Amino acid sequence: MKFSAKEQYGLRVMAELARNHGRGPTPLNQIAEMEELPLPSLEQIVIPLRQAGLVQSLRGAHGGYLLGRRPEAITIGDIIRALEGTIVPIPCVAEGSCAPCAREDICAARNVWQLVRARLEDALDKMTLADLC
Repeated sequence: MKFSAKEQYGLRVMAELARNHGRGPTPLNQIAEMEELPLPSLEQIVIPLRQAGLVQSLRGAHGGYLLGRRPEAITIGDIIRALEGTIVPIPCVAEGSCAPCAREDICAARNVWQLVRARLEDALDKMTLADLC
């Protein structure tokens, strides 16, 4: 299993916002500097996070980003799903996958992928931003 740069950067952005929770908005350029991440990438990453309600943005001289919920109410699974749509991108076992696979009844690998998906989702849904900080 490989996590994309988008997922890795998104998790780092959210962890930084969790560390600053309760201190007011954090400018994205400050997060980019603290985490040594490219600002243009972060500008794209916060869009789906905001759409999912995981972050809020405030404009103005003292603007920036805030968590949309308390750190203990945001799971790592929430973040990955907001950024990628699914945690495990294996079509035959993904949440809401399309038509069933023609080999579903005889595929030995399918059981492996179902187990991996279930365990990974369980682990990521139990871990919160508060746990990271």
